[in-house]
Amino acid sequence: MSFVCAVALGVAGCPKPSTPTDDAGVVVTAPTQDSGVDSAVPAPAVFTLQYALPDAGMEPIPFVGEEEGRPLIEPTSTLELRGSQSIHNYRVRIFDEADRALSSDDAAEESSTGLVYRISLPTPLKAGHRYVLVIDAQSGTSMTDAQGRELADIRLAFQVSGEKEKPPPPAKKQKQRRR
Repeated sequence: MSFVCAVALGVAGCPKPSTPTDDAGVVVTAPTQDSGVDSAVPAPAVFTLQYALPDAGMEPIPFVGEEEGRPLIEPTSTLELRGSQSIHNYRVRIFDEADRALSSDDAAEESSTGLVYRISLPTPLKAGHRYVLVIDAQSGTSMTDAQGRELADIRLAFQVSGEKEKPPPPAKKQKQRRR
């Protein structure tokens, strides 16, 4: 059994080691007799984030919480967000260290099994830089899941492995000749 980090209802983090998970990253809990939870009500929305590896495979990004730091990933130009349910009134953006939104070509697929949101960037993410993927409301104050429950904004921070690229030196000004 593997532990895959997931985000449930806007709270980033991994399940505790004592909590079993299935391979899709959805937290599996055993119902208790006194839980009082209706078994017909679906579980809250759970999100996982993956990135494309250079060999064309996909690797999950393991979110561990603020105190452990940002997870490191390899430089990539493709990210994939998966949700256990479809969500409404949402937008997905990636911000760089200066809080500037990156341009991207996005595609969303919603089905009965949930949401698949693919992000294709024109250039790979820069080595050594930090980024944040944000899922928030497109309009109004909140986004909702398939059952109409409000979801809090979700912020998933990560860093690209490698040395931070130094900016190119400024261009030298050429002296003008006087005649």
